[in-house]
Amino acid sequence: MTRNFILYIVSFVVYVLGQVFFKNLVMFNTGFCFLYVAFILLMPIETSNLFLMIAGFAIGFTVDIFYNSLGLHAFTMVFIAYLRNFWLGTITPQGGYDLGALPNLPSQGVQWFLVYAVPLVFIHHLILFLVESGGTLFWYSMLKTINSLMFTMTVIVILQYLVPQRSRA
Repeated sequence: MTRNFILYIVSFVVYVLGQVFFKNLVMFNTGFCFLYVAFILLMPIETSNLFLMIAGFAIGFTVDIFYNSLGLHAFTMVFIAYLRNFWLGTITPQGGYDLGALPNLPSQGVQWFLVYAVPLVFIHHLILFLVESGGTLFWYSMLKTINSLMFTMTVIVILQYLVPQRSRA
């Protein structure tokens, strides 16, 4: 096994455990922290769509088991994994990305990371809460989406500053 594959397995377990242990961490009864989204967001830039979607399904399905949500998290994570490379292509800097670059704060900077992560996390949360409500409570779902987006992004950014990370794959 390669070193990177073992690191992905370990980070998968850490993100799932973090999500499961902090699933009751709620802000004002409308903001939820979905830390496991960072697993897909922080994979290397040149990761293939197929691998991203398989990894997204795996982490989403695992979270679904603990949340008893019948595939809701798996669906949203596969969708985010599908959109990720398209979005990375859209926001590619003029000189392109370095070979082996990671889409994280140390290697890309705060502004680029927020432009990259916020729309994907927003879409994840919006789909998650709209499907959860059956599409009937749009404004309440939007409130939960915005509060959860702020909560999730704050935790992801803080963790990137606290946990030492590699700047290259």
